[in-house]
Amino acid sequence: MATKNSNAPIIIKRITAAPEGGHHGGAWKVAYADFVTAMMAFFLLMWLLNATTEKQRQGLADYFSPTVVRTASGTGGEGETRGDAKGASLPAEDRSDPVEVLKRHIQDELEGLGGESMQMKNLLRHVVTRVTDEGLVIELGDLADAPLFEAETAQPTLILRELSRVIARVLSRTTNQIAIAGHVRSYPAVLAQSPVWNLSNKRADELRVLLEQARFPDQRVQRVTGHADRMATPANPAAVSNNRLEVILLN
Repeated sequence: MATKNSNAPIIIKRITAAPEGGHHGGAWKVAYADFVTAMMAFFLLMWLLNATTEKQRQGLADYFSPTVVRTASGTGGEGETRGDAKGASLPAEDRSDPVEVLKRHIQDELEGLGGESMQMKNLLRHVVTRVTDEGLVIELGDLADAPLFEAETAQPTLILRELSRVIARVLSRTTNQIAIAGHVRSYPAVLAQSPVWNLSNKRADELRVLLEQARFPDQRVQRVTGHADRMATPANPAAVSNNRLEVILLN
């Protein structure tokens, strides 16, 4: 029977088990998050394409397209940019609708003026801005306790004289051609001769004269129109709020 060699070396092999799956770092998590985000964006895009009209899709496309607007420098000359807005001294990188941009600019100008004094704030109670197909409208209207003209005449009050200087100052920051429109309230039908046409015409032209006196260039006035009471509020056509003037910054 063979004997075991007691001098043979004893070899001990140690095996260390690696963590399950091994260690690969966290890069895969970042890649997976990017993939999930991309898929969410893709499905959101598909939903938008299906849920919006052609006009809305065009609006979205225009929002992400560069829009350059025409500017007026502080000295009255044109700035370096050109475009469809024909409007205010604005940053060229603004990509929203040019007329809306112009509206925001005018409102900012008016609000800035309103901070100058309580008197200016009272004046700006007469002013409303809105956007129409024709362009941006700056509307000046009568208040019950503060009319723009002496009663039933085209004689401007001190309020309108001061307002005209404010509007001329704001318009100097634009290059648009303008139109001026006059509107008056309705008068009783029993009158032998209604003054609405003549009065609305005279009041519109009086505003043109006041703007010219405030150094607004007369060459920029494209037309002056009286609309009588044809656009009075249907609910109360005789209300003094129908006595108003419009300065339209034409597209």
